[in-house]
Formats: sequence, C-alpha cells, structure tokens
Amino acid sequence: MLANYLIGLREGLEATLVVSILVAYLVKAGHRDRLRPIWLGVAGAIALSLAFGALLTFTSNNLSFEAQERFGGLMSIVAVVFVTWMIFWMRRTARFLKTELQGKLDAALLMGTFALTVTAFIAVAREGLETSLFIWAAAQSAGSGASPIVGATLGIATAVVLGYLLYRRAVTINLAKFFTWTGAGLIIVAGGVLAYGVHDLQEAGDLPGLNNLAFDVSSAVPPDSWYGTLLKGTLNFSPETTWLQAVAWLLYVVPVMYLFFRPARKSATPPVPTEPAPVEPARTP
Repeated sequence: MLANYLIGLREGLEATLVVSILVAYLVKAGHRDRLRPIWLGVAGAIALSLAFGALLTFTSNNLSFEAQERFGGLMSIVAVVFVTWMIFWMRRTARFLKTELQGKLDAALLMGTFALTVTAFIAVAREGLETSLFIWAAAQSAGSGASPIVGATLGIATAVVLGYLLYRRAVTINLAKFFTWTGAGLIIVAGGVLAYGVHDLQEAGDLPGLNNLAFDVSSAVPPDSWYGTLLKGTLNFSPETTWLQAVAWLLYVVPVMYLFFRPARKSATPPVPTEPAPVEPARTP
C-alpha cells in the first residue's frame, strides 16, 4: 500500500499542479468563462486513464499462464521506462512548466473552445496514462488484494487536496525537495517493479535462470509475515530472488540514482565581447 500511495501522491500532485496552473492562468487573465472546456478535458483524461488501467487488467486476466507472465513482465519493463523518463523530465523542466503551459493556453484561447479542451486533455492524459501503467505494474508485483488500489487512491486523494490548498495558497511546500525525495522513492519502487518483470519473463520461459537463486531468506523473512508483507509492498522485495533479478535491480537503481542526484551542469555562457569605444579624433584649434 505504501509504495502505491507514493506513486499516487507523486503522480497525482503533478497532474493537479498542471490543472492548477491552467485554471489560475485563465482566472487571472479574465477568462473564467472558459473554465468549462478545461474541466471537460480533465474529465476526459481521467476517463481515458481509468479505461487504460481496466484494459490492462482485462487483457492480463484472459491470457494463458505463460502469456500472462509474458504480458506482465513486458508491461512492467515498459512502466519502468516511462516512470524513469517522467522523473528526469520533471527534474529538468519543472522550473519552466508554468511558462510552457501558459504559452500553450494562450494559443488555445485564440483557436477556441475545442483547443482549450484538447490542451487540458493532453496535459493531464500524459500524467494519467503513465500513472495507470505504473500503478498496474506495481499492483501486479505487490500481489493480489485491494491494498495496492487503496494505497494509490489515497495517494491521489491526498494529491488533490494538496493541489487545492496550494492553489488557494493555504499551504506552502518546497516542491523542489518534494519531487526530489519522492523521485528517489519512485526509483526504488521502479527497481522492484523491474525485478518483478524479469521474474515474470523467467516464469514465461523467455529469460533463463529461474532456479538460480542469488539468495533465499524466506525462513528469516516469511512472505506471509507482517514484515515480509511490508517489504514486499514498499520495496517489492522478494525473499527468493534470482541472480538475474538481483543484477537487473542493481544495474537499474545504482546508475539511475546516481544520475538523479548528480548536480545539474550549468551551461557556461561565453562572455559577450565588448567593442572598444570609438576614439574621437583630436580637435585642432
């Protein structure tokens, strides 16, 4: 539940901030009457994200065991790719997100109501589809039960409340630190999802080494114990981990975490050469 709560909180707050920027800009620009197309676009994006999650669940449930494991493994790897891209994209463009959205909104205002709806739809759908895919993959790796969905729902609900309070300026949080530390948490979660995807592909027979275990601590950490469940739900930790799973986890988490916390390089702007002031010719008396 905790891992999916973190996913819902992080992704939900990103989407909520996008909506807040769009709404605040329209209100300040005196276009409160244009808010309805924005909400229509947001509703459409939410409906598409829910439909995408339902489609993933329906598809996986109607496959044979091998095909189900293959589908789950591939979707887990795709989810890790998307969430990794999203983490670094947000880290790189967060400072310019407001300006970018306002520029798109200005163009949409000139084009009409439909353009406003499409702008809001695309801005929110991008976050929503990534969230649906990653929550589905994380829920698959966490096992059956309602806890993953409950955790994700609580995270999204918290994000909506925080977004509203930020919009009303009732609270202030350091968004840079928030996205940094939640991003680091998502990297750990994504590493577990990747390892789970590798295990699925091993069970499907697409990858070797299913019986070559790197470690087996199931006697010390029983999967059905409260701490085993906690480790499984938060870090996707498996007491029986194959060598391929362990290598995949390390090859993902270590370099991605290093790149994520590496200070951004400041682009050195070459000094503009200044031309010497023209020398006036000496006046002759």
